[in-house]
Amino acid sequence: MTAGWQVWALGSAAFAALTAVFGKIGVAGIDSTLATLVRTIVILVMLAGIVAVSGQIRTVVTIPQQSWLFLVLSGLATGASWLCYYRALQIGQASQVAPVDKLSVVLVAIFGVAFLGERLAPKDWLGVALIAGGAVLLALRR
Repeated sequence: MTAGWQVWALGSAAFAALTAVFGKIGVAGIDSTLATLVRTIVILVMLAGIVAVSGQIRTVVTIPQQSWLFLVLSGLATGASWLCYYRALQIGQASQVAPVDKLSVVLVAIFGVAFLGERLAPKDWLGVALIAGGAVLLALRR
């Protein structure tokens, strides 16, 4: 039986939490851009190994042009996000930076409606508002 999206999403959340904790410790005393480079190299090597072992490297040439375009744009956005995230971790508390970073959930909901034609029910918008409110409360604490 294949794990559902919920299992993968929970795994993503758990690893993202570890990313904040490990990143906060790792960025201490070094430039945040250098920290981002090191992290990116580790990710590149890990994923290259997974792709090579799974045999997917041969299918790179079959990726459609539109997919290439949007994957490159996604990669650029990821890089910019990581640069901002590590700089924020360097100067702020991880327990404040991570919730603000998770405002991406709110932005994804808004962008999904605006650009992808997704529809959210009133209860969904309430959830989005609660996430936004929680992030703001955590960020403003002193």
